[in-house]
Amino acid sequence: MSFNPLAEKGIPLDRQLRSWSELNVQPYNKKEVDPYTRTRIITMNGIEVEGAFFSHQFARHTADLDISRQLAMVRRSEQQQQKAVNWLLPGDESALQTTIGYEQVAVDLTAYLARTEPDPYIKQAFEFGLLEDFDHLYRYANLLDMLEGKKAEDITGRLTEIMPGRPTAVEHRHPYDEVRKPSDRTKADPLSLLHVLTLVAAEQQTMNYYMNVGNIPINPLARGLYLEIAQIEEQHVTHYESLLDPNASWFEREVLHQYNECYLYYSFMQQESDRRIKQLWELHLNMELEHLRLACEMLRKYEDKDPEAFLPKDLPEPVKFETNKEYIRQVLANQVNLTGLGTEFVPVEQLPPDARYFEYQKIVNAGGVPSEQVIEQHIQQVGKDYRSETEGAHPIGSAT
Repeated sequence: MSFNPLAEKGIPLDRQLRSWSELNVQPYNKKEVDPYTRTRIITMNGIEVEGAFFSHQFARHTADLDISRQLAMVRRSEQQQQKAVNWLLPGDESALQTTIGYEQVAVDLTAYLARTEPDPYIKQAFEFGLLEDFDHLYRYANLLDMLEGKKAEDITGRLTEIMPGRPTAVEHRHPYDEVRKPSDRTKADPLSLLHVLTLVAAEQQTMNYYMNVGNIPINPLARGLYLEIAQIEEQHVTHYESLLDPNASWFEREVLHQYNECYLYYSFMQQESDRRIKQLWELHLNMELEHLRLACEMLRKYEDKDPEAFLPKDLPEPVKFETNKEYIRQVLANQVNLTGLGTEFVPVEQLPPDARYFEYQKIVNAGGVPSEQVIEQHIQQVGKDYRSETEGAHPIGSAT
């Protein structure tokens, strides 16, 4: 059934504020939660955080008090949404256990968006990042087994395989080689614009999380692994944000943010198995419909532009969290040896010996690499690394 958020009525803005008791929601039970309920929660927290960051930046770039006031009012409602969503995470879930959830988001969300992405270049960019997050899940899963004696598959529900991807140690590239070609909103498929914005938000959230929790562990190897992968998340934010259209105005970007929030809340409401959380998705969707309406009004008022000119009439096919095992194995078998060179993706063996990639690798990997050390220590302790290869042997023989 089609759904056009531009034609739907939401909850009036002056009726959206909630009390502390309403926002201090009951968290899910980590032993019973559907793994994809967890990933939907993590994703929507990232989307709301991105929305808040963007709104603050917009406010810092306008001298018009009416615009600033409207942004502040909408942002207050969205900050409450973020609290209600993020407070669903339980306090008895360790930071490392939550990290497994973050990486499952990175793997299965990126894989789904890549599978459905209409633009070949953007699709390639998604697949490139996918193999790196896939490897991060493997590294953190081994750390979890060593430090907490817990199996990551109990968190992922065996919906996502856990095995080596593109090795984290070879993911470190010179900053110049993380910048991609920007899209053009006047020519791009609207779905591509939504996909890119979604992954920018998701990767930014992961970067922020690791920046803040990575120094909490006492174990020096754990601190090292978070430090190393946090740097890759910085690369990924650069990688994805450079795909955005830099020529879009602040008002167009605000519309796109609000439309994307409607799209994702609607998508997850369709798929959610937990009745209580589904009701939260529905509530937030009805709030976002009003935020979108107000953003469209600003676009028309201040720029005399029609939002329908770059937005789809109806929401695209809903985003789904589902298993992507076969697809990931295919990408892994065909693209594990790629690296960045300028705005393109090339086999690492084609780089010249004096490429900046190798110089950068020498600097950051000098003295040992935590992502390699965590696997080495796991093998020393139990005789093998930790994996969850539910679909058979690793598709690349050298990684077995």
